[in-house]
Amino acid sequence: MALIPSNWRPGYIPKQIITIILCIFAVIISYADRSNMSIAIVYMAKEFNWDHSIQGYILSSFYFGYFASQIIGGVLADKFGGRRVLGVAAATWTLFTLLTPISARINIYCLILCRICLGIGEGACFPSILSLISKWFPPEEQSRAVSTIFVSIFIGMAIAMPISNMLGSSQFGWASIFCDPRDYSGISKEELNWILESKSSFYSEDNIENYQSGSRENIMITDDDRSILQNENDALLPKNQISSRHHDIHKIPWKLILSRREVWAILLGQFFNAWGYFILLNWLPIFYYEYFHVDINLIGYYTALPYFLYIIMGLTSGYICDYAIHQLKIRVLTVRRSVNLIGTLGIAISLLFVTYLAKTSLQGLLTITIGYVLYSFQVSSINVSQMEIAPKYAGLITGLSNTCGAVPAFFGVALTGWILEITGNDWSIIWSMCSLFYIFEALFFVCLAGGELNLSGKPPKYAISIYHSNINHNNGMQSYSIIIFLGVPARIAKTVLPELRTPMIKLFL
Repeated sequence: MALIPSNWRPGYIPKQIITIILCIFAVIISYADRSNMSIAIVYMAKEFNWDHSIQGYILSSFYFGYFASQIIGGVLADKFGGRRVLGVAAATWTLFTLLTPISARINIYCLILCRICLGIGEGACFPSILSLISKWFPPEEQSRAVSTIFVSIFIGMAIAMPISNMLGSSQFGWASIFCDPRDYSGISKEELNWILESKSSFYSEDNIENYQSGSRENIMITDDDRSILQNENDALLPKNQISSRHHDIHKIPWKLILSRREVWAILLGQFFNAWGYFILLNWLPIFYYEYFHVDINLIGYYTALPYFLYIIMGLTSGYICDYAIHQLKIRVLTVRRSVNLIGTLGIAISLLFVTYLAKTSLQGLLTITIGYVLYSFQVSSINVSQMEIAPKYAGLITGLSNTCGAVPAFFGVALTGWILEITGNDWSIIWSMCSLFYIFEALFFVCLAGGELNLSGKPPKYAISIYHSNINHNNGMQSYSIIIFLGVPARIAKTVLPELRTPMIKLFL
């Protein structure tokens, strides 16, 4: 079940390995570029005399742009290939990271506009990556691939926080956190062409003949990222719509996708999870600085420690999930629900503890760190489900879920600053709200999460169905009857009683 082909030879690096490594670097850079503001704003607020409300507006403006590019990024990634979209997105967010110091010194409105443009660039990152993973990795390796990608988020933050702290406290000042554009020559034409180039030839060495994963899927890998995952149990399209040469999406079944509870489990899960996640990402350094009075030169290290342990446990949780599903034969849904409960309830309880029990900075650090260790298990639930229920539309559903997550991120981060301003820095309100949202996330995901989607319009194999029938009698009278089938395949029910009409109610198992 390894990612490396069995006939691996020295000098040959499988395309799957190259893909996952490049995606990891993209995520690390992306989150380093977005999270460095949470450290820089401590220094910037002192220089420009910003109150909590202004800090909240600046931190939340990123998510306005992030919200705008999620869905279109996922659609473009599924249609044209994740590599192209990711390359353009990376060039965009790099440019506006470099422009941050200049825009801040002009005025606050230019800074907010710059942060919005940064968010637009980074919004396409995860839809592109999830689209790539759904096409390049078979199901039994996707938990590990996704957990590795999402753990890379915290690698980026764990690297960026202490380095940003050192740079902000150095003689170069906070502007050096974003890099001085005067010392940066920009992306060369050759580098940009390398990012965007695409060839059409096949790499036979990455074909399924050399790939020993034990799966029944047939993987065809091409340079234009139009790999396809064919399975006799394809959950999305009828076989006559599955091309043997392309993985393009000509028509997106929006109505069917948005009508499924499995999709809403992901969307609502991301919505409630994002509230606490992004508030922690943006306000945790300020919390250490103002509530526990941690030295400004140490807040980056305090923030980074939970991230380092999250990285270790996040990688471990991905392997645990894959082992439980494919070796121990535990139901996928049971595994996803279990790790979601561990992660969300773990971080929720730790935030309540840090609010009401922690009295010193070390107690607060220990409590937050334990919470993040448990929180790492959640990465293998809502972040993987879209590839299991709808692999062909993984990029699209990721874009939808991240859009849902960007809404509470935008309002929650801004609202945090406003609440702190009017309550005189009452952090207990902030963390209690985050804990409540995490509990809602666990509730909705556990209740709504499901297995494979059936978006082909065909009846499910087993269902609870309620049918109605009008029966004409010889005396001219009609009788109306209701028949309930429990666990009976719909095709058998129609054969036994051909007079059955369209089912009134279907509850899919």
